[in-house]
Amino acid sequence: MRSRSRAFSSAVLLSAVALAASACSSSSSSDPLGGSSKAASGNSTVVIGSANYPENVLLASIYSQALQAKGVKVTEKFNIGSREVLYGQIKDGNLTVLPEYNGALLAYLDSKSTAATESDVNAALTKELPSSLGILDSAAAEDKDSLTVSQDTASKYNLKTIADLAPQAADFTVGGMPEFKSRREQQFKDVYGLTFKDWKPTADTTANAIKDGTVQVGDVFTTDPKLLQLGLVSLADPKDLFGAQNVTPLVYKAGVDSTASAALNAVSAKLDTAGLVTLMKKVSIDKDDPQAVAKDWVKANGLG
Repeated sequence: MRSRSRAFSSAVLLSAVALAASACSSSSSSDPLGGSSKAASGNSTVVIGSANYPENVLLASIYSQALQAKGVKVTEKFNIGSREVLYGQIKDGNLTVLPEYNGALLAYLDSKSTAATESDVNAALTKELPSSLGILDSAAAEDKDSLTVSQDTASKYNLKTIADLAPQAADFTVGGMPEFKSRREQQFKDVYGLTFKDWKPTADTTANAIKDGTVQVGDVFTTDPKLLQLGLVSLADPKDLFGAQNVTPLVYKAGVDSTASAALNAVSAKLDTAGLVTLMKKVSIDKDDPQAVAKDWVKANGLG
């Protein structure tokens, strides 16, 4: 199972939210929360944290807007850092809510887990988390690896799922990070019966390489806004080779009441992958303010 540790290395993405995140980011002291008090039972303030990359900041903003619309008092602690820092803070009760990815969180807690489907991953997570923490409803939205092709290629060969690549795989070159071949080549053979012509390291330029024909298929994350910008198609993965990576609220249970839980579950019920891609395009490509994007989404979906 892939551990989702990347932080959107592109400077374009980081700059898109730097201004909005700076107002609510952590202090530079050893305490990443700047001395925030525990989100204990009876405390009417929900403390929402986020990792230090644009998509997670956007998701935290959506959670914040949805909670505030229901009258919940919120403190935002965005752009804190990596999962290693965030998990310790929510475990200690210094944070109340985090936007997480269920598969990546499970891999962090149990690197040997083989759970792949949303239900299996969430069941395993429930067993692994300490009693003070819990997960709420997962969204349909997922940020995970996908085999992606151009719209022209999808149309020409009637490609909708990874399995549909079987007749063409021997003529196709695959692009991705340098380690993509070593991690996935045997899995594609075992799970889908695919043997590709060649594997080309394309790193962060994979989407562009698909568009310009340097490769015919490549590994692109399912919420990458270049999917929209370049008109690419992520192929469905019916056998769950890549494993679930659903957006899922991780909560410090003593700090969330039924009103807060219901508001967060309502977000999950409305948030799908296509919608998240659209939101990320607004933030990272159109350079819209992420908190304004979040507010508009909450209102448009009847949550605020």
